[in-house]
Amino acid sequence: MIQHPNISPDIVRFNLAGMQLQVRWYGLFYVLSFVIAFLMYRQNLKLRGTKLSREQYESAIFHVMLGVILGGRLGYVLFYNLLFYLQNPLAIFAVWEGGMSFHGGALGVIIAGIIFCRRNKLGFYPLADAAIPIVAIGLGLGRLGNFINAELWGKPTNLPWGMVFPTSDGLPRHPTQLYELFLEGIVMGFISYYLLRKTKKEGLVFFSFIGLYGVFRFLIEFVREPDDLEFYTRFGYIFGFMTIGQFLSFIMILVAGWFIWKLYKKPQANPDQHV
Repeated sequence: MIQHPNISPDIVRFNLAGMQLQVRWYGLFYVLSFVIAFLMYRQNLKLRGTKLSREQYESAIFHVMLGVILGGRLGYVLFYNLLFYLQNPLAIFAVWEGGMSFHGGALGVIIAGIIFCRRNKLGFYPLADAAIPIVAIGLGLGRLGNFINAELWGKPTNLPWGMVFPTSDGLPRHPTQLYELFLEGIVMGFISYYLLRKTKKEGLVFFSFIGLYGVFRFLIEFVREPDDLEFYTRFGYIFGFMTIGQFLSFIMILVAGWFIWKLYKKPQANPDQHV
């Protein structure tokens, strides 16, 4: 059994014009993720043979930021806690109270990316492939933020690395934030960057990431404590055993598998054939 280090979620607190404000680790990791994206994305684009003007590059980063924030929040509202927010619509804007969804954020980024590519007459897959290793870094940082906040912990366990969190009931639990940090951040980061460098098949990095995330998240949900949602109280688990996270991840696996099959089914161009 291990004790959680009980790190304060706040880096610093200060008073500004009578208002108590704080800088939180989770928010800092969000900002750090966007900074890393700005610094790394151009180099990754070169691996896909894609060049953007300065205006296009800055616009692409802005679209990603908007997709993450709006998609993440709306995804949480729609996928995870719609019943609550229908009764308390103003709470949708209380983002400082938490409530972001990766599935919603991913969908938001995809939609924002498609809009950007159509406006600039660019192919979506080369830009998406180049972004995936950076997405993995952002995921890892986000899970580190969850760990510092002592939130999203797992179910009780007797395993030696079971951790007692200050926000739980005193039982040792699976540190699922660290499982996700390792699998979604480190493992998927290495795999996606390797594929980005080694394969030229457009879309493979993107759909491999979607599929792998779905698999890892689906498995981790078995040992992760489900969110305390009114949905489960009213309707129970989906199909009797699936959490909402597992259901959404299962859809990701199916979609990714279909598109990867389509990618490899597509006939390869013959280099000796002249058109």
